[in-house]
Amino acid sequence: MMKREDVLMEALPYIQQFHGKTIVIKLGGHAMVDPVVLENAIRDAVLLHYVGIHVVLVHGGGPEISEKMKALGKESVFVGGLRVTDQETLEIAQMVLVGKINKGIISLIAKCGARGVGLSGSDGNLIIARKMDLQKVTDEGVEKEVDLGHVGEIEWVDPALLTTLLERDYIPVISPIAIDRFGGNLNINADTAAGDIAVALKAFKLINMTDVDGVMDVKRTQVYRKLTIKEAHAMLKSGAIGEGMIPKVMSVIKAVENGVTYAHIINGNVEHNLILELFTREGVGTMISLK
Repeated sequence: MMKREDVLMEALPYIQQFHGKTIVIKLGGHAMVDPVVLENAIRDAVLLHYVGIHVVLVHGGGPEISEKMKALGKESVFVGGLRVTDQETLEIAQMVLVGKINKGIISLIAKCGARGVGLSGSDGNLIIARKMDLQKVTDEGVEKEVDLGHVGEIEWVDPALLTTLLERDYIPVISPIAIDRFGGNLNINADTAAGDIAVALKAFKLINMTDVDGVMDVKRTQVYRKLTIKEAHAMLKSGAIGEGMIPKVMSVIKAVENGVTYAHIINGNVEHNLILELFTREGVGTMISLK
């Protein structure tokens, strides 16, 4: 077992390397429904802030949206992993994401002694999106096209507001609601939003905190500690990466291909995994880089 001083000395070169750089952290999975897990993640993020790292948080909230819809007597419908979002569903999503989860994270940041600013992608035209095209699905052997409603694809991220907040020592916290060119709101994928924000900010790292230990082999028995973009693409093509991991891996691949130096996928349910992934040689999740 490592001594405390050894742990600190192992962390020192990483703290020096990351000082002044920007890290975008996507909060998701169980952290969005478990207040203890969420508070632990926020405490670690605030520690990063206080050692001189510019921290940006992006959060999801799908389970809470589904729970609120159920409480209001409305059924959630998904197509290709994306929520069909009519006007009422969009309003519920905004209420949960912007009105509840985002403000709760800001309160936790304040509790830990830092200053957070809550935003949605529509604030300051931070995230411009367009309505997603009709999606092709197969129902009982018949292919058809489905309109997902108020679901968007990101066209542009303007980092100016985030840059200003970071320069003034705030931690921005972003909900995945975008604005279109006509002033309407659109629900967007939080994994995609985090990746695009990381690219726009020229972030050094993108961290995706989820419910699994990282990218695993097809038998789900081994976690890959390091992958190149080429290796990650091959795993997607072979089907080794499936289900909910697909958008996460695709978003981090896109980020690294567009200038983010490193991307990580880690289990956010384990206390201090964020710190261990960043400040130890071995890490605890999967790191994806260009080479």
